[in-house]
Amino acid sequence: MSTPTTDQHISVRELTMAYGSFVIQRDLSFDVRRGDIFVIMGGSGCGKSTLLKHMLGLLAPAAGDILYDGSSFVGASAQARDAIRRTWGISYQTGGMFSAMTLAENVALPLQLYTPYSSSEIADIVAYKLALVGLAGYQEYYPSEISGGMNKRAALARAIALDPEILFFDEPSAGLDPISSRLLDDLIVELQQSTGATVVMVTHELASIFAIATNSVYLDAASRTMIDHGDPRYLRDHSEQAVVRQFLNRSNGAEAKTEPPRGSGNE
Repeated sequence: MSTPTTDQHISVRELTMAYGSFVIQRDLSFDVRRGDIFVIMGGSGCGKSTLLKHMLGLLAPAAGDILYDGSSFVGASAQARDAIRRTWGISYQTGGMFSAMTLAENVALPLQLYTPYSSSEIADIVAYKLALVGLAGYQEYYPSEISGGMNKRAALARAIALDPEILFFDEPSAGLDPISSRLLDDLIVELQQSTGATVVMVTHELASIFAIATNSVYLDAASRTMIDHGDPRYLRDHSEQAVVRQFLNRSNGAEAKTEPPRGSGNE
């Protein structure tokens, strides 16, 4: 397994996830480097989304710790956890937009809750964030009035409303056609490059993994632990674990295999 070459933004240490006596994953230890587009990957039922929930503090670990900038999140006070959470932006698999609110109202909500900005300042920020994701002029639309891909982009606008240091995604391309999925991948890369945010995402889409990921961890359902981590393009061809190579060489990823990571200058 590779050793991080840049500073560690998130560190998972000896993490065990369990529901009662049933262990989902054990002894997870890996680092997410600052500025990574980090993918949590593995087969169905291996615990990918469960790991994301632990990283977000939605579930408590059975053992181990998660550190942000070297500070324990698991052992932090409620006030310290809230301070750490303020540095995050989260986009859920379904988008999570409030259906009774316009796109502008959805994006404005975190600004209204957590900043001292005036209504006019918030309106300007909302317009800017929607423009960043290609939705300029859609402020007064409701989620039901736009496409699935546009809803995903609107959810991303809300996630970046507070200029987060870390962006979390749960299956961002779920339910999208290949073209919309590719456009969303491009948008995630563009936003990461323009903001410098660290990105953590759960996905099983090989096209997305090879197109944008700079780092990854592979969770194995059979052994209930991580069995490799690193750049998925390297793991695809050189992992010592056959199951990892098989996962990353599935036929539906054949096209993506030839593609260098977007925004990377070292491949």
